[in-house]
Amino acid sequence: MAQELEFGLDTFGDVTNGADGKPQPHAQVIRNLVDEAVLADQVGIDFIGVGEHHRADFAVSSPETVLAGMATRTSRIKLGSAVTVLSSDDPIRVFQRFATVDALSNGRAEVILGRGSFTESFPLFGLDLRDYEKLFEEKLDLFAGLLPQEPLTWQGSIRPPLKDQLVYPPVEHGPLKTWIGVGGSPESVVRAVRYDLPMMLAIIGGDPLRFKPFVDLYHRAYGQVGKSAKPVGVHSPGYVAATDEQAKEEFFPAYKQMRDRIGAERGWPPMGRDEFEQEVARGSLYLGSPETVARKIAATAKGLGIARFQLKYSAGPLAHEKAMACIRLYGEKVVPLVREMLA
Repeated sequence: MAQELEFGLDTFGDVTNGADGKPQPHAQVIRNLVDEAVLADQVGIDFIGVGEHHRADFAVSSPETVLAGMATRTSRIKLGSAVTVLSSDDPIRVFQRFATVDALSNGRAEVILGRGSFTESFPLFGLDLRDYEKLFEEKLDLFAGLLPQEPLTWQGSIRPPLKDQLVYPPVEHGPLKTWIGVGGSPESVVRAVRYDLPMMLAIIGGDPLRFKPFVDLYHRAYGQVGKSAKPVGVHSPGYVAATDEQAKEEFFPAYKQMRDRIGAERGWPPMGRDEFEQEVARGSLYLGSPETVARKIAATAKGLGIARFQLKYSAGPLAHEKAMACIRLYGEKVVPLVREMLA
């Protein structure tokens, strides 16, 4: 491996169940997320990412605000989004908010830009889904223009032009660490190279090594422009418990509830136990004992040559207490095991 693997955690701020089995208030879920980040910081995890959604089953619509809260209670962990839905936001405001998080955290802010897999934000903010591609293309172009923190002149079709514009506050020790989230299209890979940005692969199902052609394309495209490739990361779901069986029994009911709820909106059939077991055994669900999860992460890291692995540990109503136990095992057991396997 070209560099030591970084270990991250991702949460979408799923609305979790309390001790009484009922959904927690959104406000309590948000407070719990900050506690989860504090624990992740304490057990040595490198990064935590918070997702953005605009629907009832997720508590976080403004990741940067939650990250700012985390910044004031942590000391070393990097803080970022997972992902920021740039298509339905203002690139300048996104930059300003993350520059603010960076200030509060003394330089630990990152942003992962993407289109997201949900579309609720488009009608909510008065945007036309027919402009889906154009919005992302132009807003990414504008955001990339802000990263050098120099006077920006920019023109597109989605807003009035800018001339010699500076944006405040600046990132203190810039540039802002910015990733492109990629779900599996060659066009997205080439776009990341065009803007000279690291690539975060969202691998949420199937054999992770089927994404090797995208990693190869990324490096090949960098070679064609005569530059050194930026890092590649992987975001995938998972859960750690003391044993494989405990992990399955604790995770499956919540995971199935989340998967079936979203699947019903998208025309997917309900998930059976066989499909779940297949994803654990041969797919992209990093679930089990610390040893099992470590072996799977190490195999993916070697197979894809990645610089960071981000475990998406939240899963629908899965209780906060179980998430905390997972975070502790991930930091204290899984991370050292993977480092040993990759040494």
